[in-house]
Amino acid sequence: MRETETEAGADSGPTGSTGSTGKRPLGVGMVGYAFMGAAHSQGWRTVGRVFDLPVRPVLSAVCGRDGGAVRAAADRLGWAAAETDWRALIARDDVDLVDICTPGDSHAEIALAALEAGKHVLCEKPLANTVEEAEAMAEAAERARARGQVAMVGFNYRRVPALALARRMVAEGRLGALRHVRLTYLQDWLVDASFPLTWRLRKDRAGSGALGDLGAHIVDLAQYLVGEPVAGVSALTETFVRERPLLEGASSGLTAEGGSRLGTVTVDDAAVFTARFPSGALASFEATRFAAGRKNALRLELNGSEGSLAFDLERLNELSFHDHTEPAASSGFRRILVTEPDHPYVDAWWPPGHGLGYEHTFVHQARDLLHAIATGARPEPSFADGLSVQRVLAAVEESAAKNSVYTPVPA
Repeated sequence: MRETETEAGADSGPTGSTGSTGKRPLGVGMVGYAFMGAAHSQGWRTVGRVFDLPVRPVLSAVCGRDGGAVRAAADRLGWAAAETDWRALIARDDVDLVDICTPGDSHAEIALAALEAGKHVLCEKPLANTVEEAEAMAEAAERARARGQVAMVGFNYRRVPALALARRMVAEGRLGALRHVRLTYLQDWLVDASFPLTWRLRKDRAGSGALGDLGAHIVDLAQYLVGEPVAGVSALTETFVRERPLLEGASSGLTAEGGSRLGTVTVDDAAVFTARFPSGALASFEATRFAAGRKNALRLELNGSEGSLAFDLERLNELSFHDHTEPAASSGFRRILVTEPDHPYVDAWWPPGHGLGYEHTFVHQARDLLHAIATGARPEPSFADGLSVQRVLAAVEESAAKNSVYTPVPA
């Protein structure tokens, strides 16, 4: 049941008192306030006004290096206070959960410190820049779990209702034995060779390029939907534009301006790989930021012995389903409009037929994390799930470096 605005505001205030709702407050501190920080803020602001929550989220503080910019972001995004040092944010008594929305090179350091300080953690994807960092984070999360702490990775596409429904249908056996899984994630914001050298194009900051930025999402979705980890991969990667103008000023989201001097791109522009699952299902993946005309085209299809499912993020309220057990004369793909109250998450929102959008995935993410914190349940995706994705990404890079040789993914 949806709570009224006066009952469920994600308001500011001390976490030591229950406030007018009677629900225990949980203070959230967020590190980073750009594209992902704005999306996460939307989730934290909205979740308590939509879902009946076991705890009340409080937007306690946001952190960034530029004092003026982070204070302006706090006002704009709804945070009660601003910090310029993430260590100070972690140390705050009114912060119970640390939400990490920074580039990948700082994920491990911040997450490890937050867990050690007794905080819950939400970390954006990919979990880390290396397998070694991800292993340390997963181990720390397991130790923290024994103390009652929760750590989750922000693979928000799991929270698209149509994809949650797809997972349910696969788990129920509606597709039978899976044979093929194919996923693509296509964007075009790097087609222009004059686009500057932002942090996403530097291996020391981002870990990898399209592989970690986009490929991490589709690897996680594949493992989530199939219910198995990827067993091995054969891969190709390529960097099409190897030098770009150095960044002038700050970047915002996927926009930036460069100068006349050039710097070296140290990540991939595109990654293509095939894979096997332990069950024998075959998979293909493509991730690129060079697909002209494609803005955020995440598409997937699963083929099984008894049916198929297909999804397109650009039509995110729809799921295509083919039941292969029906008579051939009347069978075929049919559109499921995923807006009914018995679809995942949708009962908290609008009447049937009134679609949801990208931002709702972050509301659902916050909802699931808060329930995990309140009940002590292991969140999904956990840091162990994030480590599993990181191992696939590393295997892709290893295979590509060895001329596509098949490379097993460690269990």
